[in-house]
Amino acid sequence: MTSTTTAHDIPPGTGPGAAAGASARAGAAGERASAGVSSPPGSEPPPVEPLDVEAIRKDFPILQQERAGHRLVYLDSASSSQHPRQVLDTMDRYYRTTHANVHRGVYAIAEEATREYEEARHRIGRFIGAPKPASEIVFAKNATEALNLVAHSYGRRRLPAGKAVVLTEMEHHANLVPWLMLAEERGVELRYLQVTDDFQLDMSDLDRLTDGAGIVAVTAMSNVLGTLNDLGPIVQAAHANGAVVVCDASQLVPHRAVDVASLGVDFFAFTGHKMLGPTGVGVLWGREELLEEMPPFLGGGEMIRDVRLDGFTTNDLPWKFEAGTPPVAEAIGLGAAVSYLEAVGMGRITEHEASLTAFTFETLRAEHGEDVRFFGPEPDARLRGGAISIGYRDIHSHDLAQVLDAEGVCVRAGHHCAKPLMRRLSVPATARASLYLYNDEDDVRALSAALTKAKEMFS
Repeated sequence: MTSTTTAHDIPPGTGPGAAAGASARAGAAGERASAGVSSPPGSEPPPVEPLDVEAIRKDFPILQQERAGHRLVYLDSASSSQHPRQVLDTMDRYYRTTHANVHRGVYAIAEEATREYEEARHRIGRFIGAPKPASEIVFAKNATEALNLVAHSYGRRRLPAGKAVVLTEMEHHANLVPWLMLAEERGVELRYLQVTDDFQLDMSDLDRLTDGAGIVAVTAMSNVLGTLNDLGPIVQAAHANGAVVVCDASQLVPHRAVDVASLGVDFFAFTGHKMLGPTGVGVLWGREELLEEMPPFLGGGEMIRDVRLDGFTTNDLPWKFEAGTPPVAEAIGLGAAVSYLEAVGMGRITEHEASLTAFTFETLRAEHGEDVRFFGPEPDARLRGGAISIGYRDIHSHDLAQVLDAEGVCVRAGHHCAKPLMRRLSVPATARASLYLYNDEDDVRALSAALTKAKEMFS
């Protein structure tokens, strides 16, 4: 029988962070209590060993290829990150040796598949500091489904009558449209925290907005602006008014060490494909007592304990919310991605991205001056992550992205599933370069050179 003790872990000596794994994790631990929340003075974690980006890149097969004679420069990880061979190999091994449906078969490989699937749940839960991973980690197909689960099950069935939902102007559509649907169906009042001219949330009216609220739904980090929101005051104001906090953490979890218990939120959603994992799997963490009282989101298969012609009884947590055959291989792949990130060290990733973000701002300003406009806070690890949205001269972002692609540089162009924010910024779209652990200064220089090509082409 195949053992998974090391299949999900990077074997000693083969992972980019193996040599410094223990010290990196120790450095990352200092971040856990304050991820997504402003740190008090003097609480910053000690410096950690820089990343060896060249070694990391060797783990990513797709980054070894060329496009039209250019080295592939991938700057779209905020949309979907690439996969290290450790994740690819884990999923391939699972399909070749272990695949069977989980929780149902009593034969050996079915029991092995179930064990690997549940091990992945525990590993992912520990990665975000879930107090009870076995019952509080729910697998969905992405963060969008996880957020819809909360809106449908808690919002439609548990939101007290007359209570408002508080959102922000910078939300991804995944944490906006479900609440718009709820408002249309039930007449729920929606209120919004606005975005300031310096790309932060305006907290000046927080007490009034949360007065009478039942839900506050907020992103931990903007996928457009890179803004890291200070969740502390939001959580405090929400809870003081009896509201629960729903956090979209899809942009936070891949880049910062997180402890959901310290954050104080009630629901926490993120997706696998932005954190080196596969598509088709997302995660919802929720406080056990809230999940217990919520009705199921979908019906059939795994979510039942008993079915009669006149009714049914739901399964225990978390399976109550995992109807049908779950994303088994994808969850196991995400578990491998978590092991990879832990071996590299989340503290090292955070510091690397902060340094590279500052270098990107400096380089583009020095080489392009007023031709480039940044949408997002200035470089500061306490205020922003590595999602960098720009406007370049009067060139439409889609045209700009096509020129950059011809130079082997991949950036995102469009509204980034945040149309209300685009209207707040008074632009139809932006071009976004998003940084991750496999990017370095050479990638930024390639971006800058490609922007010069675009300037020459459209002059």
